[in-house]
Amino acid sequence: MKIKEKEFESLLQDLKSLANQMGATVRFERGDFKGGYCLLEDSKIVVINKLSNTQKKVMTLAAALNELGIDEIYMTPRLREIIEEMDENK
Repeated sequence: MKIKEKEFESLLQDLKSLANQMGATVRFERGDFKGGYCLLEDSKIVVINKLSNTQKKVMTLAAALNELGIDEIYMTPRLREIIEEMDENK
């Protein structure tokens, strides 16, 4: 699936909203790290490198959502397809 560059920003917001619905907090932090999903004292947190480009942020968040488990979550088929395609850990 081809995603246009201008779509990545709205896609990032959609994925962030989905993560929040799943009970995860999405944080954008500066540093020398890739980013991803972690548990911190029973809190689900997705940390994304603030310095990454938007496409990389979407890829990191998609991978984290896959790790959280999207099978039982309702979302549009297009969003599900994008998450599965953008998950770089497949």
